[in-house]
Amino acid sequence: MNQSILEVRHLRTLVALRDSGSLVRAAQLLNLTQSALSHQIKLLEDRYGQPLFERKSVPPQFTAVGERLLALADAMLPQVEGAERDIARLVLGQGGQMRIAVECHTCFDWLMPAMDAFRTRWPEVELDIVSGFHADPVGLLHQGRADVAIVSEVDGDEAGVDYHALFGFEIRALLANTHPLVAKPHLVAQDFADQTIITYPVPDEMLDLIRQVLEPAGVRPPRRTTELTVAMLQLVASGRGVAALPLWAVQSYLDRGYVTARPIGEKGLRGELHAACLPSLSAKPYLQDFVQVTRETSFVTLKGVELL
Repeated sequence: MNQSILEVRHLRTLVALRDSGSLVRAAQLLNLTQSALSHQIKLLEDRYGQPLFERKSVPPQFTAVGERLLALADAMLPQVEGAERDIARLVLGQGGQMRIAVECHTCFDWLMPAMDAFRTRWPEVELDIVSGFHADPVGLLHQGRADVAIVSEVDGDEAGVDYHALFGFEIRALLANTHPLVAKPHLVAQDFADQTIITYPVPDEMLDLIRQVLEPAGVRPPRRTTELTVAMLQLVASGRGVAALPLWAVQSYLDRGYVTARPIGEKGLRGELHAACLPSLSAKPYLQDFVQVTRETSFVTLKGVELL
């Protein structure tokens, strides 16, 4: 019998293609070029003499050969990853603690699913969220009150802190369906000048719309604040103001036609999220796995997310 050419990386490529829905997104998920990913797939197709999926279908429709390899991947990869975690436990010890502080009100939409996935992989790690909203979550790391801080910016001047990139995302302007600005293909700073901006109750410097768009243009519209995303969207829908939120946080409302979204700027407004921690925690395998699980979970489940 001929020796198999299958490697773990081939199986991971097929799973990434299935979960992400396209060659482009699978390459991003695996941190590969699209050319390298296509080469792996062609190698397998040449070996078996059959295509692994239909090229013109979106998302990819796998052939019988592709489905069989995916079944192998689903059976084998969890065992490989589990063994790697067990080895890390044997070498570096078990247990640990991760208290997570967040600075964004919408973080829980993606953080809770990521935490659930992480708990199944590292049940011995005590995982918790530091209660309340924190304007300076990185400060809690230095005070010993948190182990991980979810932040929107990397502060290069912050000594003694490591930053781990999670994902980037698009921020859209949200308007009532009958708002005059709906007629525009995208909004610019001056469009907000005579609008009430509905935001979370946070400082100006923590809002991407104000920091990246309005403040540089000298536009200072009035603000109205609320703690809840659903309350914010109710105010928008009733014509009491406009808002700017991550696309993934409001997609379900857009799908129902509750409000209308428009890009901000010709190229769109982007936001980022990073996990900050002290260097001593960066070396822990469970922290590295938490970052990876969060990136993968968010990338394949949230609308408009790109890996950093």
